[in-house]
Amino acid sequence: MNKILESIRGKLIVSCQALEDEPLHSSFIMGRMAYAAYSGGAAGIRANTVDDIKEIKKNVSLPIIGIIKKVYNNSDVYITPTIKEVEDLINEGVQIIAIDATKRERPDRKDLKNFIAEIKEKYPNQLFMADISSVDEALYAEKIGFDIVGTTLVGYTDYTKNYKALEELKKVVKVVKIPVIAEGNIDTPLKAKKALEIGAFAVVVGGAITRPQQITKKFVDEMK
Repeated sequence: MNKILESIRGKLIVSCQALEDEPLHSSFIMGRMAYAAYSGGAAGIRANTVDDIKEIKKNVSLPIIGIIKKVYNNSDVYITPTIKEVEDLINEGVQIIAIDATKRERPDRKDLKNFIAEIKEKYPNQLFMADISSVDEALYAEKIGFDIVGTTLVGYTDYTKNYKALEELKKVVKVVKIPVIAEGNIDTPLKAKKALEIGAFAVVVGGAITRPQQITKKFVDEMK
């Protein structure tokens, strides 16, 4: 198995992201957040934007799952949606590139099968992760050549709003042979452990670790 994949097997990956409307939006802060995650034992980092990735690399040497969130007016797909975002990540250099692999129409109107074929041909040594929202999408992603699938978008597409991340994870790990990374609504250590017991290859946790405004709100809501 690929050395990068071996290094994250059974381990925690921390998603260090803060969008423009969030209190911690800053590449510098994300760099320090990544270092904090490393200090706590994280085996990898998921990061958004080239600027954040550059800063994170200054602080840690962990494998990075890189994405670029880019909103296009003509599509709901925004996680590394076009070849331009892929090439920006390639040029910066990340170990894994995650891409929206849902069945929704892409902004460039490219079919997902042709899209992954094009980038795999251009960059045969790059690992690509499919961010999916359903078991059918996971199966299709494996079939067309993705190296990894992640349950990142379970519950975040119109047609999976009522889906539960761990329930869908159970279905996915039963039918695909490539590594499955559990991601999305893994907001407690118990859920992270459960994901591994179900059969996840690794686990990504984001907001429950790196978004203090969300963590604070949980406390406030529970105390009402």
